[in-house]
Amino acid sequence: METRVRFAPSPTGHLHIGNARTAILNWLFARHTNGKFILRIEDTDPERSVEEYIDQILQDLRWLGLTWDEGPEIGGECGPYRQSERLEIYQRYAQKLMDEGNAYFCYCTPEELEQMRKESHARGEAGFYNRRCLHLTDEERQQFIAEGRKPAIRFKVPDNSEVIFNDIVKGELRFETENISDFVIMRSEGIPTYNFAAVVDDGLMKISHVIRGDDHVSNTPRQVLLYQALGFEMPQFAHIPMILGPDRTRLSKRHGATSLDQYRLKGYLPEALINFLSLLSWSSKTGDEILSIKRLIEEFDFERVSKSAAMFDFEKLNWMNGQYIRSADLERIVELAKLYFRAAGYPVEDESTIQKIVAVTREKIETLDQIVDVARIFFQEKITIKDTNAKEMIRLDSSQKVFWSFLRKLREIDVLDRENFKEIMKSVQKETGVMGKNLWMPLRIALTGQMHGPELPVTAEIFGKEKCEMLIERAIFK
Repeated sequence: METRVRFAPSPTGHLHIGNARTAILNWLFARHTNGKFILRIEDTDPERSVEEYIDQILQDLRWLGLTWDEGPEIGGECGPYRQSERLEIYQRYAQKLMDEGNAYFCYCTPEELEQMRKESHARGEAGFYNRRCLHLTDEERQQFIAEGRKPAIRFKVPDNSEVIFNDIVKGELRFETENISDFVIMRSEGIPTYNFAAVVDDGLMKISHVIRGDDHVSNTPRQVLLYQALGFEMPQFAHIPMILGPDRTRLSKRHGATSLDQYRLKGYLPEALINFLSLLSWSSKTGDEILSIKRLIEEFDFERVSKSAAMFDFEKLNWMNGQYIRSADLERIVELAKLYFRAAGYPVEDESTIQKIVAVTREKIETLDQIVDVARIFFQEKITIKDTNAKEMIRLDSSQKVFWSFLRKLREIDVLDRENFKEIMKSVQKETGVMGKNLWMPLRIALTGQMHGPELPVTAEIFGKEKCEMLIERAIFK
């Protein structure tokens, strides 16, 4: 049987990082099994669904590299792939359930339902709907219609039954139907509820595996009942542990960035995010943490998916992203860095110089947005020394000796590059007797205004002879 999985986001906001993790695991499993990854947009909530969010979701998935085999913009045999375009399908299957005695019209008002809920809770019952509309007489029904009530459609939950299904991650799960009220499958305005639309779509789209967060476990018994009543083949369920923040509460805005586009704008690479998010619930047999997408596809299975909640470790993500930035093709990082440089007002016309700047500064960053600060020394017109210790260091007699010696030797050459910079430093050390930190640190401060930063020989090469000469002259106390 062909593996067919789906990612079905609701366009009521930006793509959350937890939903992105769900999409990634579905995609990895589809590619691992040579199956199909289907994208379906659950936009049946007209008040909350926004076209802009649909475009953003598609853009985010493309940025991650999660290409879909069926879905919006490319179509497929099981379309349409937007639920708002499938309303007639849901109505047809709701009618099927009605005709077979598995569903019925419910004319109860919101106020009446709220009263039932209160009474049920007062009795300590899990379910609340009292099946008031299950056995309405024709006279009662006509009275409700005369009052202008528009009915919803409720599914009739079997009495005294047990819903049993095997979850790939959690094992066998059991639910008593006495704890499940007859639930609405079609709202009075003709819009399907989530559980009903998802089952109809998954059944018709021949979804073989439903891979999602374990906050959906409570929905599954209702969906299992619907699969059975509609005669659809049941998919295998795999409920992945939720993501927790550092304080062990559910990941939310208070923990920092939560939408995928925020991570993209901050300068995380898509392959780093895929690597990191895949390891929140799963681990490689080798124990390696830096895993290429190719390896993730080759190794992914459910045997190594944890049952425990996954902890979102921002420090680990940043470390991992830094590793990817340093190992990525330099030209790619240069093009990405230019976006941040332009936004900061830095000139980027000199391609050779920009490439050198990115090559040396990417060693010091974990996210691409940090490159603006690290590279500032290459674009600033004036050097300002703010650190008190730095000011004191360049005033030392040993520092002044280094400056004079360096300046004399710098004037003897025509072009300054990283190699002759190192040769000059060797000569300065030999001439002054100053070594180590006391040799290198004063020059770094004089050239950059900082005590730490990118590799000094490369920094000097980027500055060039004239600029280095000018900055050293300024650091000498006459």
